[in-house]
Amino acid sequence: MNELSIFYSAEELRAFLSSPSTWRQIGIFVIGLLTAWLSGRWCQKRLLPVIQPGVFSEGRRTAMRTGALGVIPLILWAWLAAFVAILRQQGHDTEVLRMAMLLAGALAVIRMGVFILRHSFSPGSRLKAWEGALTVTIWGLVALHILGWLPFVIQTLDEYAYYFGKARISLYTVTSFALSMALLLLVALWLSNAIQWRVMKSEVLDASMKIALTKLFKFLLLMLAVLVAIVAAGIDLTALAVFGGALGVGLGLGLQRVVSNFVSGLILAFEGSIKPGDVVSIGGTFGTVQVLHARYLVVHTQDGHDILVPNENLLTTEITNWSYAGDRRIRVRLPVQISYNDDPEQAIAIIERSAGGHPRVIKDPKPEAVLNAFGESGIDLELRVWVDDALYAMGARSDIYRRIWKELSAAGIAIPFPQRDVHIMEPAAGAAPPAGKPGSRPGSARGRRPAPPEAPPD
Repeated sequence: MNELSIFYSAEELRAFLSSPSTWRQIGIFVIGLLTAWLSGRWCQKRLLPVIQPGVFSEGRRTAMRTGALGVIPLILWAWLAAFVAILRQQGHDTEVLRMAMLLAGALAVIRMGVFILRHSFSPGSRLKAWEGALTVTIWGLVALHILGWLPFVIQTLDEYAYYFGKARISLYTVTSFALSMALLLLVALWLSNAIQWRVMKSEVLDASMKIALTKLFKFLLLMLAVLVAIVAAGIDLTALAVFGGALGVGLGLGLQRVVSNFVSGLILAFEGSIKPGDVVSIGGTFGTVQVLHARYLVVHTQDGHDILVPNENLLTTEITNWSYAGDRRIRVRLPVQISYNDDPEQAIAIIERSAGGHPRVIKDPKPEAVLNAFGESGIDLELRVWVDDALYAMGARSDIYRRIWKELSAAGIAIPFPQRDVHIMEPAAGAAPPAGKPGSRPGSARGRRPAPPEAPPD
């Protein structure tokens, strides 16, 4: 028997299990497995303090973690490779050890490859949860190929089939499509991340164009992965005509808002009206744009909230972009009122001097205070200053008001508050009371009981 096979007859299987060479190889494999496990665990414990974050650079740390994950199958592979060479020199059969050596080597390569693939994505990639399942699936397919069992498994899966019109869908077709889809999607995501990394490093493109290109390439790669997976699984594309029609109806009815948000996101990315880092006001929301996704925009407010705004709303509502042209400066108006007993010229000079010393206030144009109106309680002044960043306008406003309060108080200038003076007018001697109100006097309190008449003289 030249290779392990599941098509053994009873006599061949009995002869294979009764051979001393077979049990010798099984014993060597079991001892090697225990040795690899114990020595691999010892090596992993020694590497554990070294691979902690902050000890080495991220690249060296990833390389050491990759080696730690593959150390057990690598030790087993080295053990089996050594005994295969020794037994071949002595003329003994090594078929079982050779297959086990190939399986151990394939497991080490696949385990480390999947780990490196996961780290090539973003740190919060969903691939981390599927890392173990992906490793087992790929290694299982490779193991079936090495053992020669893959054609039998394919034939068995292909026997369970259903017909949808002229299309034949078997269990093998579904399995092949699922595996091809998973593999091609991983490749597409890896390529899109590589393209994104390269585009983001470009100094020629602006931020909005970078986002638009990365999203467009990602969409095209994912669509290409789906089409290639369908063709690789042997599914006739003409059989998907009915499904395509149903999908079109679904898009027109239930998914129109999703498609609208997606298209709106592409428009916003290409035209560059809103990009990450901009300070925007959307309705009652004021904050900084964090991320521009395909379906929504993330605005981080000063209260620490992350507001998700659908892209469709950005095209249909009025938005204030405080940094549209790259200039984040903003003019702030601060009303101040002083008493009529104080000199407005002195107050204007103090207010301008108070604002000019703030670090957020721009020197050119310099702060300007004007007399705005004569109010009911005092003289209305208005301070107009330019702040270097719209995001810090609220904090600068509070600081400037505190400076103005201290400076005006030190100069003896009062900030008035609403007051009302009530004057009670007594009627002149001999004057007649107002018409229609006999016995009443101007300025008298409402509801006062009239004085009783004097008693007649005796």
